[in-house]
Amino acid sequence: MSLQEDLFARAKAVGAVIATAESCTGGGISAAITDVAGSSAIFDRAFITYSNAAKQEMLGVKKASLEAFGAVSEQVAQEMAEGALSRSGATIAVSVTGIAGPGGSEFKPEGRVCFGLAKAGGTTHVETVEFGALGRAEVRRATVDYALSLLIAALS
Repeated sequence: MSLQEDLFARAKAVGAVIATAESCTGGGISAAITDVAGSSAIFDRAFITYSNAAKQEMLGVKKASLEAFGAVSEQVAQEMAEGALSRSGATIAVSVTGIAGPGGSEFKPEGRVCFGLAKAGGTTHVETVEFGALGRAEVRRATVDYALSLLIAALS
């Protein structure tokens, strides 16, 4: 069973509805979820917020958070997930913001991705994963798989 199929089964079993807020994956998580036939039963919408302006306008990410912590930060990932949850009909939302590469900076290397997971009535989980300099496609693929795994764990 693929991650997408596992997620579909678990979400359907508990009546969960998913939203995504994606930056570095550019819609890859929502594409993976909707690869499963019947996914409209468990998927509400995706917010693809590549620019800081889109993060602010579509998800309510605070300008002060972007300036203080940068777009690739747990603070912004948290606000993205909470914004996706509050601006959708979802019961759970996952967010990702990271540096897919190539390149990075001294303080934010290629492969660093911050995740947020917000559930209705719960506290928001955030974490940072260092995938390393795997190359753009592999960082994005690893990010999609990790986000699906976070959702599966939260619904288990």
